Amino acid sequence: MTYEQCIQNTIDYIEDHLHESITLEQLAEVACFSPFHYHRVFQTLVGESVMEYVRKRRLTTAAQRLFYTDDKVIDIAFDLGFQYIESFNRSFKKVYGLSPKEYRSANILCGPLHGKAYLQKPVTGGNKMKPTLITKDAFHIIGYELRTKNIDGQNNKDIPAFWTHYLQNRLSTKIPSPLYENQELGICTDFTPSTGEFTYIIGIEVQEGTIAPEGLTYRSFPKVDYAVFTTPKSSEEDFTFSIQSTWNYIFTEWFPKSGYEHCGAMEFEFYDGRCYGTTDKQIDVYIPIQKKLSKA
Repeated sequence: MTYEQCIQNTIDYIEDHLHESITLEQLAEVACFSPFHYHRVFQTLVGESVMEYVRKRRLTTAAQRLFYTDDKVIDIAFDLGFQYIESFNRSFKKVYGLSPKEYRSANILCGPLHGKAYLQKPVTGGNKMKPTLITKDAFHIIGYELRTKNIDGQNNKDIPAFWTHYLQNRLSTKIPSPLYENQELGICTDFTPSTGEFTYIIGIEVQEGTIAPEGLTYRSFPKVDYAVFTTPKSSEEDFTFSIQSTWNYIFTEWFPKSGYEHCGAMEFEFYDGRCYGTTDKQIDVYIPIQKKLSKA
């Protein structure tokens, strides 16, 4: 079964169980993936985190029932898995700008209506590439930390702005005693799949126990197995696309055939001297992996 079919099975399951409690772990079981790997694959193929997708489908169904039926608001809320009418009213108004009762009185089916997703065609990524499989020993970094989320593209706004601030203000010069010159890591860690939140760190490797100056963070990461992908050489103009297509390739083409899953540990991009200049720019993408467990 392809990754697209596995994810479509969970989309169908969501549609059939909108009135019940739905957890990430349940959906991962339907897909036959580990929970974290399922979270990352769903996000790549559908374009948003799975629990955000569930929330949007529930609120869209609520809007349609308010418009097409005379069902009581409290019945709609409970039918769609909301335990408290107050939380339903709050969530609905945040998205549609009106309370459920006001929305019904307006007698207009409007606002964001999030339809069921269909993955009918295989999704392809960037250039085909063979990763290097390595075990990286435990390491330690000092850097700058940002908490963001992959809902409505928030991380795609926050992280570039974070890097711009870092580079323009030469913040690397405030990191003490770097182990290596001209090497930086862009790290994604502390994932909360149910909310789409994670921590992003721009950091530099240092000796264990190095004291972080005020305003910076010191973090240690354990020994982990990684698949390391090198992005295709590209111009300054195409560099961002080259990185994005590599990430897409990893989750849509490499993982399905690899026998591995994302193990849930932190992942990072490695920046060094290859990033300088305007041509032949490259980085390495480190993905933490584990052997995919077969499920009966």
